[in-house]
Amino acid sequence: MMEDNSSWSSVMVTGPSQVSFLQRTLERLSTTQCLKLGPDESVPVAVVAVQRYLSERTEGQQGQLDSYSYDVTVTDGVWRAKCFLHHSLNHLVHKNTLRTGSDVSITQCSFVYNERRLGHGYICIEQLRCAAERSAVLPRISAVGPLPMLVKHGMERSSVLQSDVPLQLSRKHYLSLWNNDDPEGDIWTSGTPSSETVLDVSKITLLSSLESSFRISWKPLPLLVKIIHKSRLRYYGKFGLKIDYPYQAYFEVADQSGTMSLVLWNELCPEFYQRLNVGTVLYLQNYSLKQSYSNRSRPQMDHHRMKNFNSVEICLNPRNPASVITVVSPKNVTPQWGLPEVSYQFTTRSELEKLANNSACDIIGLVTFVGRVERVKSKGNKEKYWTYRWVHAVDGTSNHPFILELFSSSQAEIFSHICPMTYLVCTQMRVCRVEGSLPYLTSSCETEMFITGYHKGQPYVSDPRVKGFIQWTKTLKDNIILQKTAVGGHYNYPHAPQLFTQSTADTSDQAPLVSVADLKRELETLQYREHKKLAIQGQITAVEYTKSPKTSESRGTEEKEVAPDPHSHPATAEQTVVDSLASDESSTHRSKRRIQMNEAAQTSLNRGSTPPKRRFGHRTKTGEDQEETLFALEEVQPEEQSPSQADSLSWVSSSWWKQRREVSEHLRRAGLHQDSISRRFTFDEKNELLQWSNPQPTRWTPEQTADTIPPALCPGFFQLTILGINKQMAVDAAFFPIVRSDDPRAVGLPLDPHDNTMLSCLSSGFLFPLSDSANQTEAAPPEPEVLVTANELEDTHVVCVLDLCHLGGEEVEILINKVYKLTDVSLH
Repeated sequence: MMEDNSSWSSVMVTGPSQVSFLQRTLERLSTTQCLKLGPDESVPVAVVAVQRYLSERTEGQQGQLDSYSYDVTVTDGVWRAKCFLHHSLNHLVHKNTLRTGSDVSITQCSFVYNERRLGHGYICIEQLRCAAERSAVLPRISAVGPLPMLVKHGMERSSVLQSDVPLQLSRKHYLSLWNNDDPEGDIWTSGTPSSETVLDVSKITLLSSLESSFRISWKPLPLLVKIIHKSRLRYYGKFGLKIDYPYQAYFEVADQSGTMSLVLWNELCPEFYQRLNVGTVLYLQNYSLKQSYSNRSRPQMDHHRMKNFNSVEICLNPRNPASVITVVSPKNVTPQWGLPEVSYQFTTRSELEKLANNSACDIIGLVTFVGRVERVKSKGNKEKYWTYRWVHAVDGTSNHPFILELFSSSQAEIFSHICPMTYLVCTQMRVCRVEGSLPYLTSSCETEMFITGYHKGQPYVSDPRVKGFIQWTKTLKDNIILQKTAVGGHYNYPHAPQLFTQSTADTSDQAPLVSVADLKRELETLQYREHKKLAIQGQITAVEYTKSPKTSESRGTEEKEVAPDPHSHPATAEQTVVDSLASDESSTHRSKRRIQMNEAAQTSLNRGSTPPKRRFGHRTKTGEDQEETLFALEEVQPEEQSPSQADSLSWVSSSWWKQRREVSEHLRRAGLHQDSISRRFTFDEKNELLQWSNPQPTRWTPEQTADTIPPALCPGFFQLTILGINKQMAVDAAFFPIVRSDDPRAVGLPLDPHDNTMLSCLSSGFLFPLSDSANQTEAAPPEPEVLVTANELEDTHVVCVLDLCHLGGEEVEILINKVYKLTDVSLH
């Protein structure tokens, strides 16, 4: 939010006394069209805001592919400057390489004047370097607001340059950085007091009379209605559309005669959307009627037991005609008006099993798991993204939680603060039934969410089901519930079906089967927090087991991969293993047990026809110079292994040594990232965990801590090399098996017993049986006994379903979701 600029002139006259890189750069731009800065001239500046909006298409930009532009606000600690980001750098925002809270070095910029508007211009950043280290500028700043905004001399009176609006003048507002559904910026009004005006309700009309009035010339009488459902915002802006605020929002309103849809259009959305809530009473004048749009989502309202008038809808427009909207104060609403009470259909978890697919319900529960926010592309628009997260909530009526797929509902403040131990209410959720998984609920366009701190005054607080839930929570102990909580990490639901079905009509819900070359293109175009599920076919030619995931050192919000140093002191390397496998055993006894297991595994694998040095070995991660390690392994006696060597075990197909020399490309982005592993929730780390699981914010605040949460403990993971069916390309993917029953991914997982072979684990996704221990460190590592059976992968044709997610910067998560043998594949 921008500060009050009433003292702008005095600030610009006096100015800060310190030497300012931004001020010096602006002065130099007055004498040159394009300024290039060398390494000795460029000073790091901190990014404090990244703001997105629909691009304006000019003659020089006809070929641009990106529909959106970005304004970037930077500071050197003395001044702030809002700059336009050249379109060639947009990919840095798409990948979250350029982000708030980090430093950048501007290496080329220019000053762009608006040729059609006097007194308007801005700095355009044309080239920059993004720093990987923690910001050196922001620790010196207690607040961004007091810093003056740098404006070129002669442009001080420009209201645009001092307001929360885009630098490109044809656009009047910003969009949310990661989706189009959330209100963004100062233009969105909320909390405005209701009207205390005395209303004349003697000449109102009822909803039931509107259908008969449609298509005839009439002067509409006022309406007095109550909102009973509210949809999320819809942004319909596009190139060539001459509408400043292209927004639309649907509401369902009711009076004593029935219910009808109401549509809020364009600039009325910023003014009224956040003021119009379920239960709000409206007095409407100068509205219009139009035929209902049939191809849209509607809430299920049978429980209201009221007549629905679906043929027409009420339109509230900013002009032609200009609608008059009066929000009636609750204390002025009288029973004589006959307005219906808001009705809900709360369902308990035990009752969910009885509900039909796609039926609607409301739920209340205590949150136990909150997944990270991810994005998925809209099917009808390649540049439009939905943001969503998975949530588990319990209500005490079942051993299973509600499994909730929650899409952003234009309630950004609530959506970003869902965390374990909060009471969550979700309305108009839809039941989804998938074979082989527990039923789950997904949000609809009419879903609203409320968490602890937002329940006061909501109509549902008096519902008997809500009161019963509150009574149940009073019997709980926080310390016991906290042991069952988790935040973030990789999460996938519903679980993959037992059969992989490929339909010739391409109507299957299965992950699309693609070539490895297509997979490469998908990885290259994947954007920040975007999730995709794809399938490829081929052979698994190598498997490596590692006890520790990729770790991170805090560099602001940048993550740097750290591999164990093979030359470090053995005690240091051993401590890493001890930390990840802590138990009551002494470190000496643990080392002996590991050696015994490794010997057993090596003896078993050495029975194969392939020489041991190709089949199985201990891999040391010493950098790219030892790329050949996995494929030309020396036989090492277990008792001679250093602890760092014992951290990695591997199997290689007998044919891979030759095949790997023939592949045209090997995609090596795999590995298990710390961001892939969920964390236990604690109140002390609440803010850090929320920051970690939410996407990068649009604006930096001092509360946006640079501290990172402690590394997650991991019992181990497998890294697989998959050779494409045509043996031209290969890809690495990580397999992170479920080993504990309290892992959020274990909920609803078919737990059919299996023999813990490599292939059965890849097919089922878990190690049988699951550990019941709530202590993550006590989970048994799945290493040699599973890797011993890797020989069954030799020359086996499989279909691998992969989960892809861009974690920001250069980090891309590639995880095995499920592996199918050809006997588990069906063609239709």
